[in-house]
Amino acid sequence: MKLVPGLRSIACALAVFCALTIPGMAYADTQPGSMAPEFRLQDQNGKWHQIKHYRGKWIALYFYPKDQTPGCTTQACEFRDNIFAFRDAGAVILGVSVDDVASHKKFSEKHGLPFPILADPTKETATRYDVVSFAGYARRETFLIDPQGRIAKHYLDVDPKGHSQVVLKDIEELKKNQGS
Repeated sequence: MKLVPGLRSIACALAVFCALTIPGMAYADTQPGSMAPEFRLQDQNGKWHQIKHYRGKWIALYFYPKDQTPGCTTQACEFRDNIFAFRDAGAVILGVSVDDVASHKKFSEKHGLPFPILADPTKETATRYDVVSFAGYARRETFLIDPQGRIAKHYLDVDPKGHSQVVLKDIEELKKNQGS
C-alpha cells in the first residue's frame, strides 16, 4: 500500500507522539521488580549522582514538573519535613525535574531542602523512566527503589499532599515483608 506523501508525515508524527506520551512505551522497563534505570545527573550544588551510588539503601526517587510551583513546593517540603524518618528507615530522597541546576539551587535554598534535587534538562532520565508529559515536563510520579536497585513500587498521579508519608509507610511495610 502506498501512502500519500502528506499522510506519510502525519503517520510518522503520530507514531513518535504515541511513543513519547503513551504510558508503557518507555525506553526502559519501569515496572516493579525490574532494575531501576541508571542515570548520571547533577544536583542543586553541581554534584553528580548515579543510582549505583545508593546501593544498599532505599531510594524515594520522585519526579515533579517544575520548581517554585505550589504542588511541587508542597511535595518537596513534605519530604523535607520527614527527612529524619527517611534516614531512620535507611532511605534517601532524590527529587528530579527537567529544570536546570541554577533553578534547583534557588528552589532548594528558598525551601531549605536537605536532599538532592537532580537536574534533567535533556529529559534523558525522565524519558528512561517514562515520565515526560506531552508539555515536556516530568509528570508527578515516584519510584521506590529497594537496596538492590530494583523498583519496588511505582506511584502514578501522585497527590503532593501526604505523599511523603505514604512512601515512608510503604518502605516500612516492604522492609517488614522482606525481613530487612
